Amino acid sequence: MDLGFGGEVADLYHMYRHGYPAEAIDLIAGAFGLDGADLVVDLGCGTGQLTLPLARRVRAAVGIDPEPDMLRRASEAAREAGIGNVSWMLGADASLPGLVGLFGAGSAGAVTIGQALHWMRPDELFAAAVPLLRRGGGVAVVTNGTPLWLQDSSWSQGLRSFLERWLATRLTFHCGTDGASQERYAQALARAGFEVTSAGVDYEAELSLDQVVGGVYSAIPVDRLPPPGQRGVFAQQVRAAIGPQDRFTEPVHVAILTGRLPPGLHDHGRLPTLCARNPP
Repeated sequence: MDLGFGGEVADLYHMYRHGYPAEAIDLIAGAFGLDGADLVVDLGCGTGQLTLPLARRVRAAVGIDPEPDMLRRASEAAREAGIGNVSWMLGADASLPGLVGLFGAGSAGAVTIGQALHWMRPDELFAAAVPLLRRGGGVAVVTNGTPLWLQDSSWSQGLRSFLERWLATRLTFHCGTDGASQERYAQALARAGFEVTSAGVDYEAELSLDQVVGGVYSAIPVDRLPPPGQRGVFAQQVRAAIGPQDRFTEPVHVAILTGRLPPGLHDHGRLPTLCARNPP
């Protein structure tokens, strides 16, 4: 499955995509009682923005992504950060059922999906996660802000107008950050038998022109990137569209949906069995 995030885009993604604030990691760890005995599986891990801070909280983490170049850059990031308890696997949401055979039923404290669920099939994914999770574990869906070109500020609106002309298409897709998508994910978690809660963390990011342009590049398929010789002109066009200021304020809302396994949903986990259910 080629989503266009290979080659140079993987490096741009690592350089310009926001990491997750510590408060968001605290909320995820607290929701499932993650500790040094746990395994966490991060689906659609990208270059490890969510995988790596979670790995510091648990025994081991596994990052899964369909793009080899994303995994290459994630592995480099882990080495740079001195984090050695992470494994990287080439795969997608369809790979999740196979992890039960690899790691064992009830082996994971959490399955996390950060800003990638819109590429996946939520109902199938959430059902497949149940046999992998221990009692009290669950699924966390985490989004890290609305796309730069779909926000309310005047500079964001200018960026959107420019990009729609440049790409010759309307930009309306919120990548799962909108309220309707969040509600759809919550309902899918509930259908799979999870107890669903939502939380959020808000912060402001101050962006330079380079960071705005880099954020755009990190979301463009590699075959649509401006050639290196034209990127100076592209940056000037972005500047003309968004304004002359040195810094651009981006309000970021980190939305966290957690689906926790209720007691008795399956017969795996750290506690004695209350009832059993055949895995889906």
